[in-house]
Amino acid sequence: MRKNPIAFILLYPFSLVYGMLIGLRNLFYEAKLLRSTSFSLPVINVGNLSMGGTGKTPHIEYLIKMLTPYINVATLSRGYKRKSKGFRMVQVSDNAMMAGDEPLQFKRKFRHIPVAVSESRNIGIPNILKQHPETHSILLDDAFQHRSVVPGLNILLTQFSEPFFKDYLLPLGTLREPRLSYERADIIIVTKCPEELSDEQKSDFIAQLNPRKKQKVFFSKYKYHDPYFIHDSNTRIRLGEDSHVILISAIAKVDYLQNHLENITNVDNVVKFEDHHYFTDLELEQFKKIYDNIGEENAFFLTTEKDAMRLDLHRDFLIENDIPVFVLPIEVEFLGEELEFQDTVKEFLKDFKV
Repeated sequence: MRKNPIAFILLYPFSLVYGMLIGLRNLFYEAKLLRSTSFSLPVINVGNLSMGGTGKTPHIEYLIKMLTPYINVATLSRGYKRKSKGFRMVQVSDNAMMAGDEPLQFKRKFRHIPVAVSESRNIGIPNILKQHPETHSILLDDAFQHRSVVPGLNILLTQFSEPFFKDYLLPLGTLREPRLSYERADIIIVTKCPEELSDEQKSDFIAQLNPRKKQKVFFSKYKYHDPYFIHDSNTRIRLGEDSHVILISAIAKVDYLQNHLENITNVDNVVKFEDHHYFTDLELEQFKKIYDNIGEENAFFLTTEKDAMRLDLHRDFLIENDIPVFVLPIEVEFLGEELEFQDTVKEFLKDFKV
């Protein structure tokens, strides 16, 4: 990642101190001075080294779809930016403030599985098992840095266009841990890859990644489906040359999505916010003005499934003002190694021993 030389010089000392503190913490865990807890069921963690934007949510959804025909799975997240505290089993009737946007998305899409939030994974896992003793495995959302729980399978995500080995520690870059922390991963998934990725490109990336012998590397991309109406998932539209999209985005990295949309439709406006942003009443009024002024017949707002969880807090305003908001669903596709990835996860579950 390119940095302004002056910014690099100014921020480097802070990044160095931050790295020393995180390194010391990791050293304490390795030396058993800080305690990590193992559990008597297989725990699978999906996380990253950076601040976000690598695609944890769709990859967890992939695992849910893959595993639920065979075993009972549950998910556990922190519930970032939720207003509630402590352990909570997420309900379909919850809102984003109560549960957090990503856990609520899991629950509304997979109503049959337990979805929980807890600041402490050590507290969350026993509580899930207490309320749902039939659970066979737990998927941890974004717990790579939270070493108080030892996952049986550690899956690390890194984005193809912004890999961790070209990034820097906070605040100089977006890394929450030093680059070498990737060695704790069992599986590394390179996400948001180009539509066409050659074997030569894969080999070049793997060479730069320098995986350890125990680590398996996979490549994935997103598959986008037809958007559905935010208030009725059965009402869908198809994006095309006659569509005029106003993109509402409060996700960490919007470039991959924006590039996809610009290749298939007209993106008239992009309204960006920080990741997990809660939209205000004033911002909803501004959305209305943007829509009223767009001047195109086939114009509508488009947003992500995660953003839709927070926009739903303004459901009454959207309905009363007849503002069309459509949600773009995505799913993960592996580039040539899907069966190997599935077999790796299944082998872990089959061979798991207490």
